[in-house]
Amino acid sequence: MSYYQLYEMNHAVMGPVRAAADMTRLYFQNPLNPLTHTQIGKSVAAGCEVLERMTRRYGKPEFGLNETTVGGVHVPVRENVVWQRPFCDLVHFERATSARPKDPKILIVAPMSGHYATLLRGTVETLLPSAEVFITDWIDARMVSIQEGDFDLDDYIDYIISMLHFLGPDTHVIGVCQPSVPVLAAVAVMEGRDDPYVPSTMTLMGGPIDTRVAPTAVNDLAMSKGIDWFRNNVIMTVPFPHPGFMRKVYPGFLQLTGFMSMNLDRHMTAHRDFFQHLVDGDGDNAEKHRDFYDEYLAVMDLTAEFYLQTVETVFIEHSLPMGTMMHGSTPVDCSKIRRTALLTVEGEKDDITGRGQTKAAHALCTNLSDDMKAHYEQPRVGHYGVFNGSRWRAEIAPRVLDFIRSNRGGDMKNVSRPAQAKPAAPKPAQAKSEPAKPAAKSSAAKKPAKKPSAKTDDLTAILLSKPDGVADDLKAITGVGPKLESALNEAGIFHYWQIAGLTDKQIESLDAKLDFRGRIARDNWIDQARKLSEAVG
Repeated sequence: MSYYQLYEMNHAVMGPVRAAADMTRLYFQNPLNPLTHTQIGKSVAAGCEVLERMTRRYGKPEFGLNETTVGGVHVPVRENVVWQRPFCDLVHFERATSARPKDPKILIVAPMSGHYATLLRGTVETLLPSAEVFITDWIDARMVSIQEGDFDLDDYIDYIISMLHFLGPDTHVIGVCQPSVPVLAAVAVMEGRDDPYVPSTMTLMGGPIDTRVAPTAVNDLAMSKGIDWFRNNVIMTVPFPHPGFMRKVYPGFLQLTGFMSMNLDRHMTAHRDFFQHLVDGDGDNAEKHRDFYDEYLAVMDLTAEFYLQTVETVFIEHSLPMGTMMHGSTPVDCSKIRRTALLTVEGEKDDITGRGQTKAAHALCTNLSDDMKAHYEQPRVGHYGVFNGSRWRAEIAPRVLDFIRSNRGGDMKNVSRPAQAKPAAPKPAQAKSEPAKPAAKSSAAKKPAKKPSAKTDDLTAILLSKPDGVADDLKAITGVGPKLESALNEAGIFHYWQIAGLTDKQIESLDAKLDFRGRIARDNWIDQARKLSEAVG
């Protein structure tokens, strides 16, 4: 029996105890009970609440951001999932206000390190009055069926690139803590491809870009144990009846144990004070404790492949600063970054990501001009204070927004987008005899317009040996994930127009070739690709 199964069994066994404790608490809090107003009654009720809270499983919290202030006016806010993949939803906090073209479009990449994206509630809340905010809402791995395939660091990077493609040009990306590495890698890969949708700015906050600088206890643990220790001791299989049954994961409860053990005395003191607040009737401080631990104790499982690849790449091999990191078969070369302005933010008292680890990104971006780089260290804050709390609101966020506004658009006007050619001036010899030829249309718009012929029923007629310019993000098609996109690319399909122009016989051939099992028709790839092709064109 695995530790995960023992944990589930213990949770089930404690169910009646939790129920009894909760009933007892309600009994001693009933205003009609004379014992409620005695010291004994208050102590019993407080003890029962502490017991119930310490033994429960905390579900995913809500963002709870129902309104914000825009231009001095209170406006409602609605959460919309605008992009979906098996392991992530992209949530847009839609403000009920008229179009504000001066407000930047910000993608916040939340950590996939145990806690839910709601840990960045304060980050979102502060940016909402001044920006269109999107955030990655990662899915608990134990809730994802094993049929959805694996998810590793390469997939994480692919997800970021796909989201940036979805959001379009002049997007600003913020990587908070762990995502700093995949965000920097994603931008480097996009720059290497001359991707027109590279973000205008990237802000890296408290991220482990180079953990050789001022190593912390977290870094020392990874270096001292080695990857085999983590593979043999912290990776477990999701038990029945969770949807992710049989998936290999790094369990959330194990992560929580690590979080708590790092500052165990502080957590014990906090719960002792919580008990005393309940006895004394200090409702405000008791509620603050509940709010904090409702968030802190809510954790999710991570896929084993993502966790192990991250530990090995970031904390053991230091692949990014060493220049050896690979994204699939593509080297991650930060020297290619030249259009995305870089801001790094650190906390003076950060005991998770040491001072200088995030700033190390500047030394890697050797071809980025100095006027597109900035670094800020916030005095007297720890790791969480970098993106939450009073100093984030008053001192850090204004600097981040100012940096974003100062770099709106970046170098986008100099980016050569595929097939967006200017109309060619007529040649002198043709000026009198014939009209100028029309501008060249994009490959995305031109290819589907070809008239079908007998040859077009042959699948090989539309396959390419390499992309025609910049490859399209095929993951924008619902039903196409990183693995399917890779399979399509290997088969010779890189563009929306190729899929949009498929004939029935070609669909049948492609289905048989890649074993899609009718997915093309079931997910309506053709119509999706046609609309995407028109948007790109």
